[in-house]
Amino acid sequence: MHIELAPDKRYYSIGEVAKAFGVNASLIRFWDSEFDILKPKKNAKGNRMFTPEDVKNLQLIYHLVKERGFTLEGAKTHLKEGQKKSLDKFEIIQKLEAIKTQLVQIKTEL
Repeated sequence: MHIELAPDKRYYSIGEVAKAFGVNASLIRFWDSEFDILKPKKNAKGNRMFTPEDVKNLQLIYHLVKERGFTLEGAKTHLKEGQKKSLDKFEIIQKLEAIKTQLVQIKTEL
């Protein structure tokens, strides 16, 4: 899954993150409460502010739960057992998907 967020921001609101993933903000809040890997900051009003690292972790959670069909417990176990390994593989997959998108775009321009 490729998400569109402004790359130059240090923090993203829960609304921005939810929109980028095409899910409700309540699902993002739920995942925040379920997964220790997520550590959004809270502003003075108590609103969650997600860092780019949080967004990467959300992408991994989304991939495991929504795309690969993991249960929440299964995703938690997978993250705990092989967090670094999973993140590395996921980042490689993302880079390859971005390259594929660029190649398809180049092909259509020919």
